[in-house]
Amino acid sequence: MIYNSNDIQKIIPHRYPFLLVDTIEEITDDTVIIGKKCVSANEMQFMGHFPEKHVMPGVLMIEALAQTGAVLLLSKEENKGKIAVLAGVNKIRFKRQVIPGDTLTLKVELTKMKAGIGFANATALVGDEIAVKGEIMFAVEK
Repeated sequence: MIYNSNDIQKIIPHRYPFLLVDTIEEITDDTVIIGKKCVSANEMQFMGHFPEKHVMPGVLMIEALAQTGAVLLLSKEENKGKIAVLAGVNKIRFKRQVIPGDTLTLKVELTKMKAGIGFANATALVGDEIAVKGEIMFAVEK
């Protein structure tokens, strides 16, 4: 593990209940980051989505991937103290439901960075199964 949740909170501004990355496991070549999100039944979203059959909302899986990507961008010296916001999603596909007890492995691969805009391939897995994959875009605020 490279960063725990305390370390992550020093890099990105998200806090409970909206911090959706628990650990950062690996950063490779400043372009690939792998994080983890342990899904628990006591999280706020499960009070209403769906109370009888808990399913993690897809939008929160995308947000977890975006936060993981933000850690990659904002841990770079030139971006320290800045904020990265989700600027777009493309080709997002949901492949399996995520439920309490699952651990999401969040992989974000930065493919292009130009004028403060980053493009990345993003995949969230449960074990070896893809839960969601697609492309995300970030804007690093000045």
